[in-house]
Amino acid sequence: MSDPVTRRPTRLSVRIGYGLALVIAAWMGVNTLRAFLAPDAFARSFGLDGAQATDPGFVQVYALRALFLGVFALFLVVRAEARLLGWFALIAVVMPVGDALLVATAGAAPGTVARHAAIAVYLLLTATLLLRTARTR
Repeated sequence: MSDPVTRRPTRLSVRIGYGLALVIAAWMGVNTLRAFLAPDAFARSFGLDGAQATDPGFVQVYALRALFLGVFALFLVVRAEARLLGWFALIAVVMPVGDALLVATAGAAPGTVARHAAIAVYLLLTATLLLRTARTR
């Protein structure tokens, strides 16, 4: 995905980076709605059962965090801030890694833990594309 002569990322890698960021921002919006509309069901799908799933306050804090992150990512996409968006995605990797650890210690199914880990990998890929793109400008 780079020009073989200059080793610079192509427009395609820029589009892919922004596209991945838009998908994760939209997913954060979906999670916000799910967490506010059905907090118990959302908590269980997140990987928390039992007492954690019945605490709507925890789930609503998550929803507000997701809303902020999604809106901020959209803001960076609209402003075409590839470098900042790349750093944002890289720093955000902390959250799905922490989520994976949280739900693993809460006894979540391996598939749920793997889903959180996959989100971390997705964010790393997004960050790599965006930072690589921004570095060559």
